[in-house]
Amino acid sequence: MCESCERDGLQRREFLTLGGAMAASACLTGLAAGGTAAAEADVPPLAKKPACVLAAFLYPPADVVNAGKMEDSWAPHHWFTWPGNQFQPEAQEQKFTAKIRAMAESLGIEVEFAPRAIYQQVKMEEFIARAKQSAPDAVLIVNFWNTLSKWALRMATESAPTAIVYHSLGSNHQLPPEALRKAEGLYYIHSIENFAEIERGLRAVRAKKMLAQSRLLRVSGKPAAEAREKTLDVEIVSAPAAELNAMFDAIQPDDALRQEAMDYKKRALRVTDVSDEYFVEALRAHRAVRQIVQRYGADAITIECLMLKHRKPCLSFAVNNGELLPCGCENHLDPTLTLMLGRWLFDRAGFQHNPEFDTSENRYFASHCTCALKLNGPQGTSRPYAVRPFFHQLPKTLALDVQWKPGEPVFVARYQVGKDALSCWTGRVIESPTSPPTGGCATRVLMEIDGVPDVCDIYAGPHPVLFCGDRGDARRLKAFARMYRLKLLGNV
Repeated sequence: MCESCERDGLQRREFLTLGGAMAASACLTGLAAGGTAAAEADVPPLAKKPACVLAAFLYPPADVVNAGKMEDSWAPHHWFTWPGNQFQPEAQEQKFTAKIRAMAESLGIEVEFAPRAIYQQVKMEEFIARAKQSAPDAVLIVNFWNTLSKWALRMATESAPTAIVYHSLGSNHQLPPEALRKAEGLYYIHSIENFAEIERGLRAVRAKKMLAQSRLLRVSGKPAAEAREKTLDVEIVSAPAAELNAMFDAIQPDDALRQEAMDYKKRALRVTDVSDEYFVEALRAHRAVRQIVQRYGADAITIECLMLKHRKPCLSFAVNNGELLPCGCENHLDPTLTLMLGRWLFDRAGFQHNPEFDTSENRYFASHCTCALKLNGPQGTSRPYAVRPFFHQLPKTLALDVQWKPGEPVFVARYQVGKDALSCWTGRVIESPTSPPTGGCATRVLMEIDGVPDVCDIYAGPHPVLFCGDRGDARRLKAFARMYRLKLLGNV
């Protein structure tokens, strides 16, 4: 079972579903004029295998029930317990199987179904034994029979590191089973044909699998030792800032680089106090960031960036995040890992920001200098933007003032390293206020947070990440937290 779990890497189709991050990291790297990254010095990226999910349905065939051979207390009565004999479980299984297969293919997940519905204890135990042997990343249990909930719990908790348990509404009697509803390490769904919830669980499985096969590069003046973030299982490597600076300094502006720099100027709504020189410097920084990402085979990067002077990577981070290459500011792990988590849960960029609070109007204010232009995925449209200097200057390098859409649903998220905690607060954009009258570098977003009497209560520390998406999108974080035993804070 789950033979794909044993294969080296992904099939081409599955590889392409991973999005543009790895392709993006290969372009604009060693091809740059004067580039310093030698091919022989490159560290190969980590191999990416697809997540593997083992699925099973629980229900007895009608002839078994009619013959009084079902293994429950109702058997002598030939009794169809909930959902009843008109539920047509065989037809429901066909529908669910087709939907789940389509979702899995879209997400690049390998899913294998038990060959037939399980309704005997020996078959249930065989499923657990076979799952332990094949070691899937998760199991998906679809329960269409009231008295089999205890088996569903055993299969969910004994077969794999995590599980999704779908219990169709009307397949239970009275309160949902508390052992399932409150179990840690699984995502319990009790609803009506809620395929969106199943997809949230599958996205969580994919995210965890891909994070555990990802490498995060930290660039700083004092590189830390190699490490592994224990909860998300991300490999963390370090490089000295001097190495990045040397790459930047070796890149001599050519005609292509100057043209690309001026294209950003032409597309801007307006340019305030930023000379052409710093458009060119921003593109040099972009090439240097791409080079060092390739050199270390990284899937994400965070840089101690505030004091890099003319080498600051603000534009590069904005572009890379939009192309699903997560880039975090200021060598800060929490937001960078949040961006990496969002890359796999949402397939879109997040906006790492400094939070502020309008206590009179009970509103949330987000500002920073690396907002992506493509906030709804690499295939989405770019947002309009102005260009301003980095607000602390040192010197007047380029930063993007990206315009957010009023009324757009959004949510603020933050993963907290070492605390096994994840926060998520949904809300809605009011506007992108100008500066002045507000301060804040360089993109600014004012928003309402849903159902919070005191907006300051949502503060979870510096550098949370703002994502575009509605409440349904935010619930993917809930699925991830439930399945991987994180404390979830917020209003989701």
